[in-house]
Formats: sequence, C-alpha cells, structure tokens
Amino acid sequence: MAALPFCLSGAMHEPGDDSSPTGPGAGAPPEEGTVGESPEALREALSAKSQEVERLRDRLLRLQAEFENSKKRMAREKAEYLKFAHEGLVLEFLPVLDNLEWAIASARAEAGSTPLLEGIEMIARLFRAVLEKAGVTPMEVVGQPFDPGYHQAVEQIESSHGDGDVVVEEVRKGYLMEGRVLRPAMVKVSRPAPAVPGKGRDDGGSQA
Repeated sequence: MAALPFCLSGAMHEPGDDSSPTGPGAGAPPEEGTVGESPEALREALSAKSQEVERLRDRLLRLQAEFENSKKRMAREKAEYLKFAHEGLVLEFLPVLDNLEWAIASARAEAGSTPLLEGIEMIARLFRAVLEKAGVTPMEVVGQPFDPGYHQAVEQIESSHGDGDVVVEEVRKGYLMEGRVLRPAMVKVSRPAPAVPGKGRDDGGSQA
C-alpha cells in the first residue's frame, strides 16, 4: 500500500499563508508610548515636565541670587578689613603725638615761640596730616554731654552752674577712625554743686 502524500494530523501548510502564529512579530505587545497613548495622557505628561522645568528654573535663580549676595558680602568684608587693617599701628603712634603736643604746650607756657618750638609744631602738623589721610580725626569733647562710648571720665568737678555730666576739660585727646572710636578721650566731668542749707530761703528777719 502506497504512503499518503500529506500529514494525517492536519492540513499541509501552504506557502505564503501569513495566518500562521509563528510569523514575524507574532504575539509581541505594542511598544509603550506609541500605541494606546491618549491625548489627555500626553497633556498630563507635558504639564508634569513643564512643572519640573519651572521648579529647576526657580532653584537656579535662587542659587544665582545667593551667589551674588555672597560675592557682595565678601567684597564688603574685604573693604572693611582694609579700612581698619592699620588700626593697631595707628594706636601705637598716638602716644607719640600726645607727647609732641604736651611738649609744645609746655614750651609755649615757658618760653613762648622759638625756632625749636616752631620745628616741633611743624612735625606735629605733619603727623596730624598723615593720620587724617588714614581716616583718623580728633574728637571735640569740651562742652559735650558725657558719653561713656566716647569719653573716659577720670575726675568729677563741681559745677557752679548746676549742670552735671558735661565734659569740662580734656586730659587726653580722643580719636575717631572712619567714624568709629579709635581711642576714647580722657576727660573731667562736671557734677552739680551741693545745695547750701538755707541759701535763698527768706527767714523773715527779726521781729520787732
């Protein structure tokens, strides 16, 4: 008996038949983001990305502002440091100027003006000019109300005018540096004189 020319278990596969489940791409799921994305979902995704970009932009602007503020603060601190960097050196020279001024005052009281005294006065003027270029200026204290931030009281003097806590004499000159106290002034301060008992009181005199 001759063999049958086809398989008994099923029909023979015809060439060109694409209905076979084993064809190319058979059973593969659609790629994500290309099929099945609705316009609403795309709008939501775009909105989320836009919000993220805006957050990053705000953060960048804040960081840039903080950086600029830091630069300005460092520039101010540097300028402040340079302004007062020689403060200690100036303080060392102030006693020298004090002695010059005391010597000038003593020489004027004893002998009046002499060539030597005029030379010392010129040195003192040059000294003050150098200090002024460094931002150092003397205080004007006599007649001013006593201020512990600017004055150092060394003595109290009774005042016949009844005014208290007023600078009446300068013992050692005080100086400011760029408006800040470099050295307080040593001063004498007034205090009211004590009231005299019975002064200004009318006792009525003697009775007849």
